[in-house]
Amino acid sequence: MNTIAIYPGTFDPITNGHLDIIKRACKMFDTIIVAVANNKAKKSMFSLEKRVKMLKFATQNMSKIKVKEFDSLLVDFAKQENAKIIIRGLRAVSDFEYELQMSYANQSLNNSIETIFLMPTLNNAFISSSIVRNILSYNGDISHLIPKEIENLIKENNVYSN
Repeated sequence: MNTIAIYPGTFDPITNGHLDIIKRACKMFDTIIVAVANNKAKKSMFSLEKRVKMLKFATQNMSKIKVKEFDSLLVDFAKQENAKIIIRGLRAVSDFEYELQMSYANQSLNNSIETIFLMPTLNNAFISSSIVRNILSYNGDISHLIPKEIENLIKENNVYSN
């Protein structure tokens, strides 16, 4: 049986924290679809195409990973992809309340969906895309916060200078 899990997010940009969760999920599931949300309510620093490209670069050596974009309810995307598991990352207690609420909402829409919460390792627990974007806005060094595979893609955006 091929267990398919979805790890959704905006990944604006992907961080070492995200990559940590992805690597650990690879030990648990046969296929992980990293689902890049086209969330029109959020103003992204990077285009959807650039975020997908960054994820593909960062996960290129992981055979269990498929990177796909979506523009629908997550449960509808999960059904389309035959996935029954949603992976969500938790950095702090403050994340839990929101993620629990989203999990219940998803389950109310499709009761066959299970949400699994993974915490990043301690050295990645503080990293978030918003912290990376904030440092980028001041041309700060983010090389220790992002996968090395995407550093050049971020530099191409002319928002990062090391």
